[in-house]
Amino acid sequence: ESLVVPSDAAWRAAAVETDGWHSAGFDDSGWSNAVELGANGAAPFARVPGDEYRRLPARMLRREFDAAGGIRRATTYMCGLGLSELYVNGRKIGDRVLSPGLTDYNKRCLYVTYDITSDLSEGANAIGVVLGNGRFFAPRRSAPTGTVTYGYPKLLLQIEIEHDDGSVQTVVSDDSWRLTDDGPVRENNEYDGEVYDARKEMDGWSKTGFDDSKWQPARIVDAPAGVLSAELTEPIRATHALRPVAVTDPSPGVFIFDMGQNMVGWCRLKVKGLRGTRVRMRHAETLTPAGTLYLDNLRSAKATDTYILKGGGVEVYEPRFVYHGFRYVELTGFPGKPDLSAIEGIVVHDAVERTGEFSCSSRLVNRIYRNIEWGIRGNYRSIPADCPQRDERQGWFGDRAQVSRGETYAFDTAALYTKWLTDMRDSQLADGSLPDLAPAFWPFYTNSVTFPTAYVVIPGHLYNAYGDLRILQTHYAAMKHWIEKASAALVEYIMPKDTYGDWCVPPESPELIHSADPDRVTNPQLVSTAYFYHDLRTIASYATILGESDDAARYSDLADRVRDAFNARFYNREMGCYDNGTQTSCVLPLAFGLVRDEDKPRVFARLVDSVIGRGLHIGTGMIGGQWLMRVLSDNGRPDVAWKLAKQTSYPSWGYMVNCGATTIWELWNGDRGDPLMNSHNHVMQIGDLLIWLYEYAAGFAPDECRPGFKHVIMRPRVVGSLKSAKARHKSVYGWIASEWKVTNGDFAWRIELPANTSATVFVPAGDADSVEESGVPAKTAAQVRFLGIQAGCAVFETGSGRYLFRSTGALP
Repeated sequence: ESLVVPSDAAWRAAAVETDGWHSAGFDDSGWSNAVELGANGAAPFARVPGDEYRRLPARMLRREFDAAGGIRRATTYMCGLGLSELYVNGRKIGDRVLSPGLTDYNKRCLYVTYDITSDLSEGANAIGVVLGNGRFFAPRRSAPTGTVTYGYPKLLLQIEIEHDDGSVQTVVSDDSWRLTDDGPVRENNEYDGEVYDARKEMDGWSKTGFDDSKWQPARIVDAPAGVLSAELTEPIRATHALRPVAVTDPSPGVFIFDMGQNMVGWCRLKVKGLRGTRVRMRHAETLTPAGTLYLDNLRSAKATDTYILKGGGVEVYEPRFVYHGFRYVELTGFPGKPDLSAIEGIVVHDAVERTGEFSCSSRLVNRIYRNIEWGIRGNYRSIPADCPQRDERQGWFGDRAQVSRGETYAFDTAALYTKWLTDMRDSQLADGSLPDLAPAFWPFYTNSVTFPTAYVVIPGHLYNAYGDLRILQTHYAAMKHWIEKASAALVEYIMPKDTYGDWCVPPESPELIHSADPDRVTNPQLVSTAYFYHDLRTIASYATILGESDDAARYSDLADRVRDAFNARFYNREMGCYDNGTQTSCVLPLAFGLVRDEDKPRVFARLVDSVIGRGLHIGTGMIGGQWLMRVLSDNGRPDVAWKLAKQTSYPSWGYMVNCGATTIWELWNGDRGDPLMNSHNHVMQIGDLLIWLYEYAAGFAPDECRPGFKHVIMRPRVVGSLKSAKARHKSVYGWIASEWKVTNGDFAWRIELPANTSATVFVPAGDADSVEESGVPAKTAAQVRFLGIQAGCAVFETGSGRYLFRSTGALP
């Protein structure tokens, strides 16, 4: 009698391959029951749109053409969606990766320009393109909202060949091209990874004479709805490689590599083995107590790359259409036992120029600064994304509203953020509504005020940092449209529209994501009303700059009404605080100028008491945390801000470092938090620390009346154990530098200002007579003008150049 084994609901299924799964006796109790789509023998076969649907093979396209002689210039314009690589006569053109950048493809599609003059030959030429899925084809989640996907990958390409005689030859993407999806990249998905079968490599596929008879003709398809735009940001590049610092084998055949740094990119694998051997690399940020990968916080992202060997010698592989956030790599299927040279970590991010450096007398704070740098840069993926590892990786507005100001010191973010502002504007609905993230791959249009505020404030950060008025001119109408939409929601001048509140307040229990203690939670309407007041003041200032005097007056008047309503609704005169007196309920009114002069001492005292009462710990969420350090310093307690910066117990940045973090966590309790939302590389908890390190510790900032660092305000806060600080920033005028040190109460400060700039300099001093510049009394020094004594400082105005100020006995 024959044995029949039907494919029915008695089967077990799992999305992740586990060692030994195909052997008898394997424990599949943790697997799910298979879903029966029809009775055994039913027809037709059905396809489940699951993992295999999300991970399509890469498409390869090619064409040959003849070029006449006398080539003066040849240029390729290519829009390859989702991701694309260009090859000419067998050579990959350029060093871009993950190209082009992310957009809402229904609104805008980016094309990349390549100079291929030196790559073409007179006579026969071949061109090839490989298309990856990227976010263009990335069907994924359905709840709480569906991920937007745009269809299968597509190509639009044009080559213009200019000849010496003035004639122009054009080659375009048409139905003369040939297409196959039977190449070596068998699967690719940014979240899940890539499967590469080296046995399917096609030598010479982008050279002339290649036999493409088994390929099919390319089809002409409908273009995406978005307008074509040139990509004007710095390209994403593989910038450098990291060697692993350790490798362990927690079980036979399983090898865990520690890269020593939470990084973003992928791994380069070197391996030698038999044809058909499958080597798998899985990526994670942390380990379990057993020393294996901790994968829960990746949610549904598989973060797994698989390489299938062709055999015949040492093979080198690295993915092309994926990226991962990781510190640890699990290597399985490797022939033999690998050493540390088996893999390298390839660091990938937008190739923005580093324009800032910072260090100080605290090794801990220097380590925190390094973590900030790694976290910010790793999350540049043609947008400032929230995280690089789990099934999210979105451009959330709220995360960057103020962090972006600090970023302008560390990196040249002008082009990146200009592009992201365009993404925000593209996402705006006809009624003025803005989503909570852009591009809106998750179309969250909650009509919240707090997160979309980023669209109003970030143009100001860029204007102050780079002095480019066009950023305000370009976005003023759309910002105004959103302000008008939001204004209609005011109820007696109180803004009820807030979705997320003061996101991620440090919880009372380390297993939580959000605090359940009402005394820790700030009233969402207080948050949204305060922020909308700030939006009104901000856009009124833009209107003044742009000469829109009627708008400036109208928005200022509305801001006054909101301020009065805010104080009437939320200020508690008996307690001397706003609402329930959380740190954020104190910080935002003080930061935005909502507090009446007579109430400021009590409100600020409440904030300081809260910080000190919590053992010098942060009690704000993401929203309040973006202003906390500055509010403490601007109101006379930079010493408290400094103690927060170097705190090492929970919750603090130092706590993360002491737990081994090499980037900034999403949660202050990231070592024990709920894996549902527990990224170990997130920028939002930076708060305003990066701003504070440059503007308060090192002590320089652009004068908002003369933006772009045309005039610089230089005023370091010299407090407590902060005995020295050194920073510099490459402005549009050149390098600005500040280096100070306190020795036995004497203050020494080296300053450098580029040509065509000036500065107001605050030197800690009891009186002007105790201050020297380059060895002579500062009041009589060349290029220095004494302005007076203010708040324990002798104030001078200087021009460009190098200065050395010394103040004797100025500090304890």
